[in-house]
Amino acid sequence: MTSKERYESAKEMYKEIGIDTDAAIAKLKEVPVSLHCWQGDDVTGFDHEGPLTGGIQATGNYPGKARTPQELMDDMDQALRLMPGKKKLNLHACYAVFEKGEYADRDKLEPRHFAKWVEFARERNMGIDFNPTFFSHEKVKDGLTLSSPDEATRKFWIDHGKACIRISEYFAKETGVPCVMNIWIGDGYKDVPADRMGPRLRYKDSIEQILSEQYDKKLVKPCVESKVFGIGVESYTVGSGEFTLSFAASHEGCLPLMDNGHYHPTEVVSDKIPALLCYYPEIALHITRPVRWDSDHVVLFDDETREMAKEIVRCEGLDRVYMALDYFDAGINRVAAWTVGFRSWQKALLSALCTPNEALRRLQEESRLTELMIMQEELKTYPLGDIWAEYCRQCGVPEDKSWFEDIQKYEAEVLMYR
Repeated sequence: MTSKERYESAKEMYKEIGIDTDAAIAKLKEVPVSLHCWQGDDVTGFDHEGPLTGGIQATGNYPGKARTPQELMDDMDQALRLMPGKKKLNLHACYAVFEKGEYADRDKLEPRHFAKWVEFARERNMGIDFNPTFFSHEKVKDGLTLSSPDEATRKFWIDHGKACIRISEYFAKETGVPCVMNIWIGDGYKDVPADRMGPRLRYKDSIEQILSEQYDKKLVKPCVESKVFGIGVESYTVGSGEFTLSFAASHEGCLPLMDNGHYHPTEVVSDKIPALLCYYPEIALHITRPVRWDSDHVVLFDDETREMAKEIVRCEGLDRVYMALDYFDAGINRVAAWTVGFRSWQKALLSALCTPNEALRRLQEESRLTELMIMQEELKTYPLGDIWAEYCRQCGVPEDKSWFEDIQKYEAEVLMYR
């Protein structure tokens, strides 16, 4: 049986439970997912030298790390060729591209420092999302940025945030796609603090000052991202879940951003997505795989990944949830890491689109819970792989593991010479 024949057979099986697989494939082709540039160079960026600081750490030393903007773009291109679906580019501010002999500190960054990224994105029909970089910089004073009691330090980082607002609007105007600008800081304390409220009041004021910068709210979507704790701030994190949710709720146009690695191991973001969609017109999501807390492993087609995608689809949130990948594994081929993660999230979305959510909802509402359990279990062995293969064929990318042959060739011919 050919792949096309297998698809037609699978299509009939799904049709029996009320699913139009052609429509599911067509829908998924229009759902943008942001691909994070920082997987390709272990979050190093181009505006500083030395190790990562500020609660960020990439582990591993696999050969072939991108060292220049061009190498990073080449590596992303290699990955993009192997990924089905619609993409956006996700940048950190530390990836500014300076002309030879030029440098601008983070509070002085301008749109022109990202012109090459705009050119890259436009040539590939991609929008751009953006993140101010509040780490790995000499002006992170005593581990603090926007919550610092030192006003000069705080002003530097506020000015950086304002610069990023202007750059985000530039991205949106140049690409014709709204830019999601995410604010995350690693501020906190390793041991028990004497003042928990003061840093949060300073952080609140800092974000408000950043958002006072004039921008078109249809073009720029500012977010605040929470975290439980980080490296070196195990006892207290300024930007907690309660803080960021409350800030977004009380500031029009500001979105909450959930990273599913930023919670207690027994918490699941799949349960939080429908809760937030009850109140927020739009939310943002960073998708990772937290083996141990925020360990930023490559996204796989695992249970929680599938549940997050299911909740987005069944809550009719595909137009309300801004989705972006966020992980950095330096222990494996970095281009393969991009490809596996993106394809895994696409599989999860396709699985969600091929789930008879209305029928399952009726079973729940009618208290036919035994039948609901059985149906949910039966769906796990439906031939999604044949639907996935058809989706990949229509997108012009490899449908099976043969894509890894391209990665191996690229590693042998390019990465091993770095």
